Amino acid sequence: MRPRMQLILRLLVVCLVCGAIVKLALQPSPKTAAKETLIRNVKFWKSVQKSSETWNGSPVDRHLPTPEAAKGSGVTEPVPKPQPHLQQSSGSPLRIVHLDLKGAAPKVKYLEQIFPLLSALGADGVLMEYEDMFPYEGDLHLLRSPHAYSLEDIQTIRTLARLSKLEMIPLVQIFGHLEFVLKHEEFNPLREVAAFPNSLNPHAPGVRTLITDMVMQVLNQHPDSRWFHIGADEVYGLGESQDSKNWLHANEGNVGKMFLNHVTAVAGSVLEKRPNISLLMWDDMMRMISVADLKASNLPRIASPVIWRYRPDFNTGHVESLISKYQDSGFASVWFASAFKGASGADQRWTPLDHHLKNHLIWLKVMEAMPKYPSISFQGIILTGWQRYEHFSVLCELLPVGVPSLALCLQTLKHGDFSDQVKKEVEHILGCKLDVKNGTCEGSGAFSGSELYHMVHHIHTNLQSDMKDLLGNRELQGVFSLYHRKYHIGNPRNLGIYKTKMEQALKHWESYLENFRVQMEAIYFPDTVEEWMDENVNPSMDQLRGLVADLGQIIALEGKPKSARL
Repeated sequence: MRPRMQLILRLLVVCLVCGAIVKLALQPSPKTAAKETLIRNVKFWKSVQKSSETWNGSPVDRHLPTPEAAKGSGVTEPVPKPQPHLQQSSGSPLRIVHLDLKGAAPKVKYLEQIFPLLSALGADGVLMEYEDMFPYEGDLHLLRSPHAYSLEDIQTIRTLARLSKLEMIPLVQIFGHLEFVLKHEEFNPLREVAAFPNSLNPHAPGVRTLITDMVMQVLNQHPDSRWFHIGADEVYGLGESQDSKNWLHANEGNVGKMFLNHVTAVAGSVLEKRPNISLLMWDDMMRMISVADLKASNLPRIASPVIWRYRPDFNTGHVESLISKYQDSGFASVWFASAFKGASGADQRWTPLDHHLKNHLIWLKVMEAMPKYPSISFQGIILTGWQRYEHFSVLCELLPVGVPSLALCLQTLKHGDFSDQVKKEVEHILGCKLDVKNGTCEGSGAFSGSELYHMVHHIHTNLQSDMKDLLGNRELQGVFSLYHRKYHIGNPRNLGIYKTKMEQALKHWESYLENFRVQMEAIYFPDTVEEWMDENVNPSMDQLRGLVADLGQIIALEGKPKSARL
């Protein structure tokens, strides 16, 4: 009986062990499970339907730098105690369209027309870089553009975004690219380099108060925003002020740590007031900072890096090395940033479709590689549409001019590739025929601003070429040179045959540009109309007007000698 009982017990143990082994064998490994989750996320770019579901979050503590990391920061104001926030969980990556309002900011009426289009094309939200278009109040009132939106306008924009199911993500620069602030005499003492208005001196008294005030005024007008972008890119001149040199002398010359101290301190101030918001920041200043310093600063618990690359041929290997670095540093999530306009030349007038399409196709390759980085989640891509390279530079392409490129890029991301299907879908939505190679969308167009789009194209392709044809006539140059115009001399018989042609050209362009102004004024404020005309139209038109005027005056002199006019 006893041997039999022992045999039964042994068989029972063997069965239990076998069952456990089978159960473990059927379970996916953590790495495999993470990979499958990331693959599901990447499938979003293939055919996912737009969803209004929100990402649920769970409380996670945020921490400011350790006392060792903050040592010698030069910040005299108290460091606020960070509050817990709602960390965004994994889900479908977002497609966010960047609206750069530091130049050619459209009227609210145009945003009302364009937001539904963005949603139809596959956008999930808009990144609003207000700069001087935000209606700052109190001591910050002087930062406002003469044509800044009103508080009522901001409320309307938020409502319009909500109606189109678009997330609103405000952006306020907290370190570099603060030309619109530091150009004012009142804020000159806060410059890192006294002669340049680019960047803040992070050690100057009052800097934290200024930035926190700017950020909170914007956030107070966006109570429903779940993300906030703090910029922090291209902090030119950092380390050149005497305050910074003193700090660096006491801290082993670590510019990266000085950058991190300022960013984490400002972020802490923001999160103390809005603990449930998630912060984004451009990543370029972190690229040269060590993993150890990033970890010590605890920035990975405060913000998500946005890796930006705008070229059509950027190195995916370099981007992957950054993803790996940020994963090793402890960042839980990462965002990417492409460009649909404003990244192919500071004074670019016409958006090159092929350039921006290639940029997004390369980004898709990076997204496909994300399963290799299971500890950092890809949360979204920002399609940037720069209007200026910086506050003082000229205008890039106008927003309506960039709409076909935006449509092409959004649909390419949505479908995970560029194909005939994508091309047909874009053409159906926009109501025009795409020619990617030549960068045009032919046809009347059904999108808001299409009239302006076609008129800019006509100006872009014909105005300067018409002037070149007129001035390039060798026979005209022989009888109507700069010297002839200087002294108003010439033979009316030789000049008369060109008079009619020039007058007709002037009449055509004057009439065309009068209609063009009407289209511009329907979308833009007067300062934008003036600037665009001065940069792209008036040089040629002033030249043409001068030619016609001089030609008429010389003909009227009926061949008088030069001495008669001296």
